[in-house]
Amino acid sequence: MTMFNSDTKLYTPSRHKDVLKNPSSQLAHIDDDMISRLANEVYREDLPVTMDRSYHDDPTTIDEPRPEEFLTIDQPRPEVFLTNDRPRPDNPHVNDPEPSHVTTDPYQQHAESSYYFLSHLHPTVTPIQPINYHTNHLDSYSLRKDFPILRKRVNGRPLVWLDNSATTQKPRAVIDSLDTYYSETNSNVHRGAHTLARQATDAYEDARKKVQMFIGASSPEEIIFVRGATEAINLVSQTYGNANIKEDDEILLTMMEHHSNIVPWQKLRQSNGAIIKPIPINDHGEVILEEYEKLFTPRTKMVAITHVSNVLGTVNPVRTMIEIAHKHGAIVLVDGAQSVPHLGVNVNQIDADFYVFSGHKIYGPTGIGVLYGKRILLEAMPPWQRGGGMIKDVSFDKTTYNGLPNKFEAGTGNIADAVALGTAIDYIQNIGIDRIEEHERTLTKYAMHALSEIPGIRLIGTSPSKTSVIAFVIDGISSDSVARYLNGEGIAVRSGHHCAQPALRRFGLDSAVRASLGMYNTKEEIDCLVNAVRKISRS
Repeated sequence: MTMFNSDTKLYTPSRHKDVLKNPSSQLAHIDDDMISRLANEVYREDLPVTMDRSYHDDPTTIDEPRPEEFLTIDQPRPEVFLTNDRPRPDNPHVNDPEPSHVTTDPYQQHAESSYYFLSHLHPTVTPIQPINYHTNHLDSYSLRKDFPILRKRVNGRPLVWLDNSATTQKPRAVIDSLDTYYSETNSNVHRGAHTLARQATDAYEDARKKVQMFIGASSPEEIIFVRGATEAINLVSQTYGNANIKEDDEILLTMMEHHSNIVPWQKLRQSNGAIIKPIPINDHGEVILEEYEKLFTPRTKMVAITHVSNVLGTVNPVRTMIEIAHKHGAIVLVDGAQSVPHLGVNVNQIDADFYVFSGHKIYGPTGIGVLYGKRILLEAMPPWQRGGGMIKDVSFDKTTYNGLPNKFEAGTGNIADAVALGTAIDYIQNIGIDRIEEHERTLTKYAMHALSEIPGIRLIGTSPSKTSVIAFVIDGISSDSVARYLNGEGIAVRSGHHCAQPALRRFGLDSAVRASLGMYNTKEEIDCLVNAVRKISRS
């Protein structure tokens, strides 16, 4: 077992930098694996370590630890375990108790607690975590080394990326995939007899199969590559919608929809005379299912709903909502842009007619997205764009269109980004989407509870069934001012209406601050956010 105690200088990010610069220093005995494990924890520098509340008579002052409660190099510290030899309480074969200075971690202890009834938290000293790819819980500390940009410093501070609903950062595997495609495989796909054309086609179609398996579609032909979720929704509204939704036919949309799932249907309303009916939500940001079912009439033809709200974080009961819609003869499109990165999705199990998402929200590149559609619907729909690749035969008299999926992929597609999307899916699959979901839900609960204790803060979207999105406002301070202050601390959040103005107006707001989580975010980053927001609220 390797450890540091009171006779040894504590290994911190600052000292890690010294080792890299000066391998012959007094810390040079640290092995290469240890350096690799700690190399990406530089972001921890400048972050106070949260302490047990028992040190404090007044729990409201927990954000202000005593000076000696910061990790310093020269101060004697308790044992900090740095290898996989650290005793594990969940291992029945290890009898050694946890070090006495480490209390039960509330981050895991309260993972299954009722959302608004978490018992009193006791933050703890957090030792440097060992890498372990073989635990049931996701190890976000290990994952971070795969994301080069997370080593970046912003305004002199370690980057804390909490803008994942806007876009996620990319692992090295995805970055390398783009480089490899363009340096070794670049060619147009289909119809080419030469080697590179076959290799590029194989890589492109393999990516389609990966998407199919990832979301549980029945066949690769049901997967259409598009630029993103927005383009996918426009494709459906302008093909299926134009062909099947006529004057006075009804389209149901929830009040929490992203603008990308509102504006395309408004265009259809303008051209075809359809009627849009909003589905109400309650004060927690949840669909009111009883009111939802009351909206259906014989003229209801389409329901377009988000799986996870990009501003409220609510996980909608899409399977139940789809069952209700199908009972009334309506088709359902699900916007999965905010769900696919965070939840396990199976389009056949939920019986979605259409399902859309964007690659850049699931750790893939920008400019690539997916439309899933049931084969029977896609085959009956007319093409959206016309051109090369989507035709079977062309004469000056007529054109015969290709079959699926090519009918909807006119012109040269975004080949490299599709291939890299497949790599991102491989990366997620290797980690396990269930582990990602558990990690992010637990982190969301921790963040919501900690922020709720700050005076003057109002949380928007308080459903117990939510994940990865925390929106809030602070009394008397604009959301833009909050976001700018947080940026000065190296914390990236988003402010504004988040392309969900109807949702915010439901809560009497025009703007809010949004922190959104990804699989690489950590409890310490949430602590950093909470401490900064507490300072703002006191100003």
